[in-house]
Formats: sequence, C-alpha cells, structure tokens
Amino acid sequence: MTDLSRLVDDPAVWAPIHKIAGTLDKALPGIFAADYAERLEAARHRLRTATGSLAEEQDG
Repeated sequence: MTDLSRLVDDPAVWAPIHKIAGTLDKALPGIFAADYAERLEAARHRLRTATGSLAEEQDG
C-alpha cells in the first residue's frame, strides 16, 4: 500500500478505511494468499470441466 497519509493526515479519515481493509482481510483471506492466482485458475478449470460435462449431457 502506498503512503497516502501524505495526502490526508487525519486519523478520522483513515479509520473507516482500515476497518474495511481488516474486515475484508478476515472475511476473504483467500484473495490475499500468495497462491491465489493458482487457486483461482484451478477453480476455473473445475468449473469449465463441470459445465463442459453438463453441456455434453444436454447434447446427448
């Protein structure tokens, strides 16, 4: 994160932003994981495979 306190040096401005960031970090820890890109691609592959199988069943 860049040092935005140079722009606004008021803790009242940053408190809600830090609260939101903390909430996101707790609620969605996966998106902050180092291997997120690989996990996302694996999920996409699983989804493509599953939807491909469904399309084959509907065609058949």
